[in-house]
Amino acid sequence: MARAWYLHSVLLAVLPWSSAALGHESLERRAFAEGNWSLLQQGTTGVSGMQLAIVSETTAIIYDKVEHNALTTNGHVAWAAEIDLNALTVRALNPLSNSWCATGSFLGNGTLVNSGGNPVMFTKLYVGANGLQAIRMFTPCNDKTCDVFEDPNHIHLTSNRWYPSSIRIEDGSIIIYGGSVGGGYINSNSINNPTYEFFPPKNINGHNGVQIPSQFLRNTLNGNHFPIMIYLPDGTIFVAANQNAMIFNWQANTETALPGIPNGVRVTSPFSAGATLLPLTPENNYTPEVMICGGSTVSDSVSPSTISSQTPASAQCSRLVLNAAGIAAGWQVERMPQARVMPEMVLLPDGRIVIVNGAQTGVAGYGNVANRVGQSNADNPAFTPVVYDPSAEAGSRFSSAGIPTTNIARIYHSTASLTPNGTIMLAGSNPNDDVTTTKYPTEYRMEFYSPPYMARPRPTYTGLPAAVNYGEEFTLNVNLPSSATNVSVSLMDLGFATHGVHMDQRLLKLVSSLSDGGKVLTVTGPPTARLYPPGPAYLYVVTDEGVPSFGHKTIIGTGGSPPVDGDAAANMLKASVASFVAPPPPPTEGEGSNVATAVIPVSSS
Repeated sequence: MARAWYLHSVLLAVLPWSSAALGHESLERRAFAEGNWSLLQQGTTGVSGMQLAIVSETTAIIYDKVEHNALTTNGHVAWAAEIDLNALTVRALNPLSNSWCATGSFLGNGTLVNSGGNPVMFTKLYVGANGLQAIRMFTPCNDKTCDVFEDPNHIHLTSNRWYPSSIRIEDGSIIIYGGSVGGGYINSNSINNPTYEFFPPKNINGHNGVQIPSQFLRNTLNGNHFPIMIYLPDGTIFVAANQNAMIFNWQANTETALPGIPNGVRVTSPFSAGATLLPLTPENNYTPEVMICGGSTVSDSVSPSTISSQTPASAQCSRLVLNAAGIAAGWQVERMPQARVMPEMVLLPDGRIVIVNGAQTGVAGYGNVANRVGQSNADNPAFTPVVYDPSAEAGSRFSSAGIPTTNIARIYHSTASLTPNGTIMLAGSNPNDDVTTTKYPTEYRMEFYSPPYMARPRPTYTGLPAAVNYGEEFTLNVNLPSSATNVSVSLMDLGFATHGVHMDQRLLKLVSSLSDGGKVLTVTGPPTARLYPPGPAYLYVVTDEGVPSFGHKTIIGTGGSPPVDGDAAANMLKASVASFVAPPPPPTEGEGSNVATAVIPVSSS
């Protein structure tokens, strides 16, 4: 019990906790700013951008794996960094453990929880502990003094997790789901971790703080790393893995099967697709509709040595409305202009989706297929983004008109995110064991795509509260471009991006009305915590011409802590043993190179 109270006190000390019809038929048709996009290649990330999250109006955080990055800290290589989005400068951060292929979600108080990882592999580096059970916490600050917090002896996962997913739920806590206990090209029965857990730990469904089995994670072997998870307005969770999908009721611990992904397409790593929840609006009665794009039809039961880096990826996009009529109708299938595996899908404040990054052939990972390109299992990068308008008529939803083509390959271990100012940040790509300059090298360069609205006169506003509670009415002082006659309000979770999966990303349109000659905007907070789970949000005022304001940050809810159950935490600590192992000292001359303690030998990422 003493250890549980330690967990409770550490969390409180470290974190700033205080007290109808088918949906696509009723999606609001919006106007969009016309014109050409622009592309800026400027700045470097210091560490390769395997994982990316926007943590404030001016900063982003990058997590990488332990490798020979040029950025250093405290006399050793860095594998995490904070990016200043204005100055494009980099500050090294100091996690204790290896964050290789971890997941991330924000708690209800705004603290980012990065969980899982792997031992340090392949490199002659003697820094970085085994990250398989790690929980890393980062609370954003304004003075550039905040850092990653870890206490592996008292705060850790119930078991080893590599390639897990996570999601924030309606009480501000998170669920960490799936993954494997060790690593390789693909999951398998011998390394599968078919369970989920809560952070902070909960006593729920007969499991007091310990992990809970999931049959779905057994049924979806082998290709089920980084499951797709989306929180739904009724408090359940949409989950997709491999070729399957289901509704997960975490409160009752039930799994309800949905129609499978059409046409034999696999959608989770190493056959990674992108996915998102389409905008939730009062006009569509907040009817949830999910969209999954890309992936692969490659078998998940053959040796990777029989797979080719030239095997075409899937161009399929599938939409499913998650009400009775939509589920009965099944997945509605479209095709992207280009096939993609490992794409990233980024919501814009105007309700459209940018599909970016990825490769047109091969699969995710490196070092496995017969005809690798460098070390990459994939080839033929998709260099041109495509914009998808979910409210347009079928057959006219995709467009790359006016969008510049990049010359930087963004394939395995690349990321993308909307930023508060409305640009799309691209980072990463490293289908390699370690830092390398081979074809498809370790990538540090940042890119920023600017949609046409960035060149238009933009609305501004002041008066956003630091926290907005559910159903709370507040007023903003707005300054609109002369051509604007009305506005809408997009409340956005910018999420956590890694491996083509965008944890927690969502857009909720808030009820609002203009008054005082268009100078005052009255806005009502989200109706329920199920529509927008408590946590960080960015509020964009969007004109009727499709031009958004800067997205200022707030916290939805009270900003308080998720519930901490001391007894559940104590039982979790009693029932599990952390796999944290400090890195050994460098070998003396003549000794072999270090491969830090691994639970399962790993052949590739």
